[in-house]
Amino acid sequence: MVAQAREASGDRRKWIIGIGAVVVVAALVIGGVIWTISDKNKTEGQIIGPGETSSALASDVTQKRDGVVVTVGKTGAKASIDVYADFLCPICGQFEKQYKSGIEQAVNDGKLQVRYHMVPLLNDRSSPPGYSLDSANAALAAADAGKFVPFHDALFANQPEEGKRGYDKAQLIELGKNVGITDPQFAETVNAGTYDQQLNAAFQQIGSDPKLEQDFGGGQRGFGTPTVTANGSIVSWQDPDWLKKVTG
Repeated sequence: MVAQAREASGDRRKWIIGIGAVVVVAALVIGGVIWTISDKNKTEGQIIGPGETSSALASDVTQKRDGVVVTVGKTGAKASIDVYADFLCPICGQFEKQYKSGIEQAVNDGKLQVRYHMVPLLNDRSSPPGYSLDSANAALAAADAGKFVPFHDALFANQPEEGKRGYDKAQLIELGKNVGITDPQFAETVNAGTYDQQLNAAFQQIGSDPKLEQDFGGGQRGFGTPTVTANGSIVSWQDPDWLKKVTG
């Protein structure tokens, strides 16, 4: 009887220890899920700071929208480049950090015009999907208000992570206000997705343009962001001297 009691007591201790272990594991799992959701949605309710505005641009530098392309530069610039980028693309973010000041200086010096193409390549890679297209449309609306460059720079300075939540339309509208947009048409264009169809159509053309194809290794070829072209040819922007070579 004593042995049976000891055995039963030991079984109870094992059961209690087992239950305790399950509770600890469950708490860790729940905590991990909560942390993951919080990390995934960290842009929710966040105010997008203006970041580095391009107030350093010379007064005679123009920002003009033509369809879904925005040209920034001085009339008569000797060189021009086309930059194809997605506001969610992390490599595009690296490109901006690395070359923004150099490009801006070349524009100010009258050596360079830049044609910006907003490409919704990663539109399904935000959660919920749609940020690439929403931000591209909003950038075109900012161009209509003469504020493309500061809006563009702020989105890259505060870039959300690929695979996680982007910024919603209300946040994009608020950013517009923060960079000085006062025209109510801006908010209407953002909310309506006015340029969505044009952006998607342009993306289809870009993706099927053989001149924009690149070799990604392993037999894989196609279009990717960022892509930079000069005089119709792809520029190897990984070369630290590429901008000097383009502008002479």
